[in-house]
Amino acid sequence: MTAIALTIAGSDSGGGAGIQADLKTFSALGVYGASVLTALTAQNTLGVSAIHDVPTDFIKAQMDAVFSDLNVDAVKIGMLSQPDTIHAVSEGLEYHSPTSVILDPVMVAECGDPLLAEEAISSIIERLFPLADLITPNLHEAAKLLGTEMALTPSAMVEQARALVQMGARAVLLKGGHSAGEDAADCYLSQNGQIVWYSAPFIDTINTHGTGCSLSSAIAAGQAKDLGLATAIEDAKSWLSSAIAQADILDIGAGAGPVHHFHNYWNT
Repeated sequence: MTAIALTIAGSDSGGGAGIQADLKTFSALGVYGASVLTALTAQNTLGVSAIHDVPTDFIKAQMDAVFSDLNVDAVKIGMLSQPDTIHAVSEGLEYHSPTSVILDPVMVAECGDPLLAEEAISSIIERLFPLADLITPNLHEAAKLLGTEMALTPSAMVEQARALVQMGARAVLLKGGHSAGEDAADCYLSQNGQIVWYSAPFIDTINTHGTGCSLSSAIAAGQAKDLGLATAIEDAKSWLSSAIAQADILDIGAGAGPVHHFHNYWNT
């Protein structure tokens, strides 16, 4: 059977993040990708200039069309900018009951432009935390979800991951790529208290557009291929590190360029 993953997220017209990064990731990892668009962004490597939210009835129609025909093995959720969007997606997930759900609580673009309304934060916690097998916030997103300061130490990361589990998350992968350390260390914490650290050397490049989208999509791809969650995270982390390490080979735009999703295939 062909492994199938579905991304429910926003479109990045510049192609580096969002739906485009998700589908590239699925393809690079040997998984067929389907998509449900939640928003359209006018975006490039320099920033986001406009956002158009997809009507909720059309979001539901997309979900119904995909689930009624495709045998979806895993779902990745990305940009959901408004409370109504979150409600529509959560209702669709409750109805279709996918096997595996990875939630990336996208709040800002790589350039710093906001992608989530402030009033939507509580909706993510209340409606989507209970439906997700794993949430993958970065340090800034975790601080926003918790209403606190960003974690600056490993012990603070563990504390914040534990707080997110107490808020209803089944498992958390708190991404440490924005920390000041020499390693990009991510902290995994499950509901049973298990803690696992996933580390990779910090790579000095500005071309990191789409890293969060790509990591969560890579984990979903692993889940679609029926890997255990631990293996899916480990494989995703390794693949993304290589994609970041070879990002400078590409020459895309004047700002923060994308990671190299097809580094294993392109002759550049």
